[in-house]
Amino acid sequence: MLVFFTYASNLFKPRSRSPLTPLPLTLFYDIPSKKPMSQSTSIPKKQLRVRDHGFDNYMEVEKKTRKVLKFQSLILSQPSHTLPISRFDSLARRLGLGFKENEAGAYLLKFPHVFEIYEHPVLRILYCRLTRKALLQIEQEKEALNAQIPDAVTRLRKLLMMSNTGRLRLEHIRIARKEFGLPDDFEYSLILNYPQFFRLFDAQETRNKYIEIVERDPKLAVCAVEKVREREYREKGFDAEDIRFSFIVNFPPGFKIGKYYRIAVWKWQRIPYWSPYEDVSGYDLRSLEAQKRIEKRAVATIHELLTLTVEKKITLERIAHFRMAMNLPKKLKDFLLQHQGIFYVSTRGNYGKLHTVFLREAYRKGELIEPNDLYLARRKLGELVLLSPRKAKVDRELVSYRRDREGNEIACARRDYMENDIEDFGVEGKIRQDGKGNDDLDSNMVSDFESRYTDGNEDFDETMAQKEDTCVTE
Repeated sequence: MLVFFTYASNLFKPRSRSPLTPLPLTLFYDIPSKKPMSQSTSIPKKQLRVRDHGFDNYMEVEKKTRKVLKFQSLILSQPSHTLPISRFDSLARRLGLGFKENEAGAYLLKFPHVFEIYEHPVLRILYCRLTRKALLQIEQEKEALNAQIPDAVTRLRKLLMMSNTGRLRLEHIRIARKEFGLPDDFEYSLILNYPQFFRLFDAQETRNKYIEIVERDPKLAVCAVEKVREREYREKGFDAEDIRFSFIVNFPPGFKIGKYYRIAVWKWQRIPYWSPYEDVSGYDLRSLEAQKRIEKRAVATIHELLTLTVEKKITLERIAHFRMAMNLPKKLKDFLLQHQGIFYVSTRGNYGKLHTVFLREAYRKGELIEPNDLYLARRKLGELVLLSPRKAKVDRELVSYRRDREGNEIACARRDYMENDIEDFGVEGKIRQDGKGNDDLDSNMVSDFESRYTDGNEDFDETMAQKEDTCVTE
C-alpha cells in the first residue's frame, strides 16, 4: 500500500524541465500578451515630424529666391552689370543649379520684375540686366545692413559668450553671416574695427582662425526667453513657479497630444536648467538630474541662437558647426523633433538636402511677428519673384500708352502752333489753294520736330511718330 501511494504521488508530481531545454513556440502564441499601457511622464525620444504648411510655403519661396540671388550675383559681377543670355547656360552648369541646355535663359523669363532681357543695339544679341525694382531692392537691403551694424556687433558678442571657451571659428561664422545679419566684410568692418570687443588670432594646433571675445559683459548675458517670461508674468499673471523655467509651446496643427504627454510637458517645463551664458565646467554632470538640466540647457541654447538671427531661422547644418563649442547633442534632428512645440524643422527649399529650423513663437501664419528692416528688404525680393509675368506685360502696356498719349498731345499742340503761326503771316489762303505746298510745309515742320526730339532721347518710339503724322494730316 505504501508503495502504491509513493508511485501515485510521483505520477501526479509536475515534472521540472531542464533549463537548457527550450519551451515550445506554441506556448508564446497561446498565452495572450497583456502588457500594461505605459504611463511614463517623460517626453518620447523619437517622434514623427508633423508638417506645418505655413513654414513649408515660406521655404518654397526661399527656394526660388535662392536661385534668383545666384543669377543676380552673376550679373552684378560684370563691369557693365549686363550679361549675354548665351553665357547663362555655362555659368549655371558651373554653379550646379541643375539646368539643362538652353534652360537658364528660359528661367529668366519667368521673373520679368527682376530680370530685363533686351537686344543689344550694336551686337544685336540678347542681353540681360536687372530691372529698376530689383536694383532698388538691393540698395534697400544694403542700407538696412549698414544701419544695423551696432546690433550686429551685439549679436556677435552674445554668440561668442555662449561658447564654452569664448571663441568660435571664423569660417563657421562666415558661413552663417547672412543669417546673423553680418556684412560680407565683417572681418574688417566689425572685428578689426572693434578691438575692445573682439580679438582675431590663429590657433597653433589647427592653424585655423578664431574669433575670441575680449571681456564678457554681464548685461548681455540675458536670454530672450527670460524677457518673454517676464512679460507674460506681468501681462497674464501666470504662477511664478510654473513660468520660471518654461518656454512658449505652440504645437503644429494635427499634432496629437495625449493625456500623459501633456503631463510630461508640464513636468519638463518646471525642470530648472543652467543659462546658455553660464559656465558649467565646474558642475558634476554625472547625475540624472544634471543630465536633465543639460538637456534643457541645449534647448535654451538653440532657442537663443535662433533669436540672434535676423529671420529667426537657420539651417540645421549650420547649427551643427557650433555643436562642440556649445555642448549640443549629437543627433540634433531627433533632439529638435522631440520639442516640436518650440521648433519646427522644414525639409523644403533645397530638395530635402538641407533642414531649416524655425522658432515657432516668432512666426504667425508664415510671417515674422516682429519684422526688422533687413527682413523686410529681403522679403521684397520674394514679392518680386512671386509677381505674375502678366502684370509685367500690363505695366509695359501702360508705359507705352502713356508715351503714345504724351506724344499725341505734343504733336497736336505743335500743329495748333503751326496753324496760328501761319495765320499770323497771312499765307493761309495761298497754302490752301496749293495742297502740295501744305503737305510739304507740314512734312518739313514735323521732320524738324522729330530730329530735335530724337537728338535729346535715343529711345524714340516709332508709335509716337505715327501718332504725330496722324494728328498733322488731320
